[in-house]
Amino acid sequence: MATLTRSGPLAGLRLPAPSALPGADLLGHWRDTLVHCLPRRARRWLALRHPRLVVQPHGDDAQLLLQIGADREPVGGLDLRTGGTVAAALAHPPKQGWRETWLELPADQVLLRRTTLPAQVRDNLSQVVSFELDRLTPFAAKDVYFDARALGPVARGTKLDVEVAVARRDAAADWLERLREAHSPAARLAWVGAWPGANLLPREERPKLKRFGSLLTQLLWLLALALLAGALVTPLWQKQRALEALDAELRDLRSAAIEVEEVREALERARLGSMEVLNRKREQPRMTDLLRELTDLLPDGTWVQTLNFRDGEVDARGESDQATALIGLLEQGPGIDAVRFRSPVMQVASTGQERFHLSFVYTRPEAE
Repeated sequence: MATLTRSGPLAGLRLPAPSALPGADLLGHWRDTLVHCLPRRARRWLALRHPRLVVQPHGDDAQLLLQIGADREPVGGLDLRTGGTVAAALAHPPKQGWRETWLELPADQVLLRRTTLPAQVRDNLSQVVSFELDRLTPFAAKDVYFDARALGPVARGTKLDVEVAVARRDAAADWLERLREAHSPAARLAWVGAWPGANLLPREERPKLKRFGSLLTQLLWLLALALLAGALVTPLWQKQRALEALDAELRDLRSAAIEVEEVREALERARLGSMEVLNRKREQPRMTDLLRELTDLLPDGTWVQTLNFRDGEVDARGESDQATALIGLLEQGPGIDAVRFRSPVMQVASTGQERFHLSFVYTRPEAE
């Protein structure tokens, strides 16, 4: 069986580094990530129910490894030259069988090449790489198994850094046929140190899974993912509802506080208004004092017909025997100022008295 080496034009090839899984395996990636979050005992219990069988060929012999989670356990060997099922070659076959079979080539039988391609080829990378194989390697696409992964954008996003893995078909064809005859066809063709999700086997050569079982498994995993998402989101949703309730309560309290503040301000304005009224009332002179002063100051033979008081000013109309002397008499009273006639004094023919109309400013006398 021919083997490939790292000499010649492919000497610059190197082993791939881990990378993200392609979009087609997104559900499987979610499933593995979910399982990885479980405790170690739970992960091992799930892995024991559906382990993987890894076949590592070395010439005409192969070592059989049972992969349980991230651990591998040797369980037997397989000879390329003899027949029989794979289960017969296992020293202790699992009771429930294994999920799928992987064929893992030695690292020196897989060649790696780095290249750059236009960023537009990301969605159909495998098809484009198949056209470029004769340029990237000394082989044609029909003579090799290959896989490719995008490492990331370069040249400001116009180019795509691509890593291509290539293995000669004759390096794996015999073992693939042997596994098919052993009723355990390989679902994945990889190599030691392959990046996660790497599979050199074309999709048309991979075994077809049972449609019902695959659909049921996917639905169960989707249900598990939905339950996990619900378990993660529910506390956040509850906290959000509690926060909304607190916000509503805070708005109600703020509205009540605003109403209380408005009532308090209204009461304060009313109190200030009442104090202003009381102060103005206290500052206003008492009418009894004014009447007593006028009674004492006005001479006999004088009587007042009308007496008006407004804003500290007194307006008086009446008749007197001594109308012209009233100004001097009134100015002698305490709190009386600016005494003046509002109109000329007129003689009343029928009574012989003088009719007067005068005004003066009256303020509350200061207490002695």
